[in-house]
Amino acid sequence: MTLLAFDELQLRSLSHTVRATAMVFEDPVSRKLLEHIERIAPSDATVLIIGETGTGKELVARHVHALSKRAKGPFGALNCAALSENLIESELFGHEKGAFTGALNTKEGWFETANKGSLFLDEVGDLPLGLQAKLLRVLQEREVVKVGSRTPSPVDVRVIAATNVNLEEAVAASHFRADLYYRFNVAAIHLSPLRERPGDILPLARHFLKIYGDRLGYAEIKLSPSTELALLNYDWPGNIRELENAVHRALLVCPGNRLRPEDFKLSGVRVSQSGPVVSTSSLESSLLRLCEQAPPKLFDIIEETVIRTAFEFCEENQVQTARLLDISRNVLRHKLGLYGMLANGQRKLAVAYEEGED
Repeated sequence: MTLLAFDELQLRSLSHTVRATAMVFEDPVSRKLLEHIERIAPSDATVLIIGETGTGKELVARHVHALSKRAKGPFGALNCAALSENLIESELFGHEKGAFTGALNTKEGWFETANKGSLFLDEVGDLPLGLQAKLLRVLQEREVVKVGSRTPSPVDVRVIAATNVNLEEAVAASHFRADLYYRFNVAAIHLSPLRERPGDILPLARHFLKIYGDRLGYAEIKLSPSTELALLNYDWPGNIRELENAVHRALLVCPGNRLRPEDFKLSGVRVSQSGPVVSTSSLESSLLRLCEQAPPKLFDIIEETVIRTAFEFCEENQVQTARLLDISRNVLRHKLGLYGMLANGQRKLAVAYEEGED
C-alpha cells in the first residue's frame, strides 16, 4: 500500500483534521494518478487539480510540492472561497500600512510568503473576475503589487490551483477568464471521487481507525466483514472527508472492539443501489485496444458485443436482458433484430418497428 503522510504539526495552521495528512494510493485508478503526479511534479509548470470536495486536493498539492525542486521552500495554502474580494487581494498580494481601514502595518501576501516555494490556491473557480485579471498578471509578470502601493515586488512561486467546478463551463458562461484558465491548465490532475477508486476505501478507513482510535485511547479496533462490505457498497458522496467523519463517529458509539455497519449509520444517506462497486479497468483496457485498431463502425461493434453478451448471459430471455441493461424491452427487441439475434418472425417485427420510427 502506498501511503502519503505529513507531520501533523506542520499542518496544524492549515488543517485540524487528519484527512489532509494521509492519502492512500491502493486502487489502480489511484496508482495511475500517482504515476501522473510523479511525472509532472519535478517541472515548474502551473498545476490545476480538478476534483470533488473532500477528495484530497490539498494533499495532492502538497505531494506535488514535496516531489518538486522547491521541496525545501515554503508551501502556502489559501481557500479562495472563504474570503471576500477585498480580503483575498490583501491576502494574496499583501498591503501597505494605511492602504485601507484597519491596515495598521505593512503586510506580506501569500505570494511573497511562498517565495521560492509553492502556493496552493483552493477553489479558484470562486475568484471574482476583477481579481482573476490581477492574478493573471502576477502569473505572467512574476511580480506582485501590494494593495496601496505602486511598486512591484518580484516573486518566484509555483502556483498549484484546485477547483471542484467545471472551469470550461465557467469560461463559457463568462464567469471565469479563458486566459487564466489556460494559464492554470498547463498540467492538469483529475482527482477521481472515492466511489470511483473503491480499492482505497478500506485502507483509508483503517488509517482513520488507527489515528482516531489512538487519540481516544482505545485498544485495537477492527472492522467486521459485514462492515467492510457496507463501506464498499456505499458511494461516499462526501468522499474522504465523509469517510473520516464516519469512522470517527462510529468509534464514539461502538460498544465493542469491532465496528458494525449500524455504527456508521450510512443507510439514511445516498447509498449506491447497484451493489458492490464494479471495477471497469479491464473493460477500459479492451476499449483502448479497440480504439487503437480503429475499426469501422466501432460503436456498433461495442454495442452489439454488450447486447449479445447480456442476451446469452440471460439465456436469451428478453425481459431479464432488458432489466439487466436497464433499457426498455422494445428498444432491446429492436437492437436484437438489428444485430440478427432474433428468430425470423421476431426479426421482421423488429425491422418493421425500425421502419416505423423512420
